[in-house]
Amino acid sequence: MDDASTTPRARFASGGRGNYDVILALFCAFLLISNVGATKLIAFGPDVRLGGYPLLPVITDGGAFLFPLTYIFGDVLAEVYGMAKARRAILLGFACAFLASGIFLVVDHAPPAPGWENQDAWHAVLGFVPRIVVASLLGYLAGQFLNAHVLVWLKKRFGERRLWIRLLGSTVVGEMADTLVFCLVAWVGLIGAGTMANYVITGYVYKVLVEAVFLPVTYKVIAVVKRHEPDYA
Repeated sequence: MDDASTTPRARFASGGRGNYDVILALFCAFLLISNVGATKLIAFGPDVRLGGYPLLPVITDGGAFLFPLTYIFGDVLAEVYGMAKARRAILLGFACAFLASGIFLVVDHAPPAPGWENQDAWHAVLGFVPRIVVASLLGYLAGQFLNAHVLVWLKKRFGERRLWIRLLGSTVVGEMADTLVFCLVAWVGLIGAGTMANYVITGYVYKVLVEAVFLPVTYKVIAVVKRHEPDYA
């Protein structure tokens, strides 16, 4: 058992007077933009196969540009404000994405005005959003809750020390759950097994690498947010 005198106490801010609302707004905005971007699959590189397995091109989706950053915001929320405030942000993001999906569905099925010729284009992009959003929400809930839970658990274990361990450790667990759930729900039956494996592996490695590359930035953001939280104690 750890000695209380040698294990620093984990500190969290209440979120009542600092920047919690700003981080929450950015978290939800990046989530919504990523959900729409994820409707397009993107391939980078030539067609290279090994024994029938597609090594290249690297396959990802449009959500990959912003979605990994939601995990950075999730890290900030869990690290600075604790599990209760992180849970609130996760559930609010879920509600916003669910509402957006519902509105897109209603608009897609509403009769187009005479002379408006973009219905097929609208349907081709946003008409597919409900399935993507369901996949994103399920993966998002699994990934973000695991990410926050692991980070807060590690912080309670180590106190303010070893921030890099809890940032990377929570990402490795959370992104694995998120990537698997999202890819399987969104694309099973629509793409082949080889492409699916490429998609899952590429997506997971990419998201973890983004977190690792942005680690110095995350450190800085967390430090700034902590300094501007009057009751971080």
